[in-house]
Amino acid sequence: MTGFRPRSLLFLPGHRPEMLPKVARCRPDALAVDLEDAVPPAAKDQARDTALAALAAERPAAGAVLVRLNGADTPWYAADVAAAADAVRAGALDGVLLPKYEHPPQLAALRAALPEGTVVVVGLESGLGVADARPLLAEGPEGAYFGAEDYIADLGGRRTDPGTEVLYARSQVSLAARLGGVSALDQVVTAVRDAEAFRADAVRARELGYPGKMCLHPLQVDVAHEVFTPSPAEIEHAREVLRAAEAGAGLVNGEMVDAVHVSMAHAVLARAAE
Repeated sequence: MTGFRPRSLLFLPGHRPEMLPKVARCRPDALAVDLEDAVPPAAKDQARDTALAALAAERPAAGAVLVRLNGADTPWYAADVAAAADAVRAGALDGVLLPKYEHPPQLAALRAALPEGTVVVVGLESGLGVADARPLLAEGPEGAYFGAEDYIADLGGRRTDPGTEVLYARSQVSLAARLGGVSALDQVVTAVRDAEAFRADAVRARELGYPGKMCLHPLQVDVAHEVFTPSPAEIEHAREVLRAAEAGAGLVNGEMVDAVHVSMAHAVLARAAE
């Protein structure tokens, strides 16, 4: 799969395959069936088998279908990778999420174990992962996500509503993804039924340069699509900027038009086309 750039990545617990048909109601750009955090240790092996069997039986209504593997240092990882590789070959999966990515050989080994063309999204969710974000993403995964909860736990910090404790890391991942040509997904909002809290956090993510966000509930998907899709007003403004630049005008609605604004206008229109 090429052009992996989701506005929404919806997580579903791997041990709850009966939830998969409900994905059609919200149609996320990408779906991640989670074998890691959402599944208790005693249920890991069964979750892998039942989840991948459900995906093989009927593909969910999502733009891309992925599974989040257990970490490379866990006893379930090898079996997760082997099962995911088979599912990709069978057409049941498009790719995988590798959590807690910290060393380039982790990605290289995973690539070698998967069919060519498999989408790999890596999680930067530890102090080391965030600190080394630029060289890690230069290795060429298709996507990356910032895991704020694991990151702050690794640092021994504490999550707050304003989120200032993760602002540096959040910005670091966005910047490294941009420099590496990698699509980045922003942190989760754990208040899954608070649509306004999710909207505010998604708006901040967009301001930081993220093109999409992870979702823990179908209610969050529609909000993500709204926030990360240029509005009609933004599209029209972008067109006005380009028309003004072509005509040699220096202002649009009292605001200066220069090369930076032209570049931003092109980006808005390209995003709208997606």
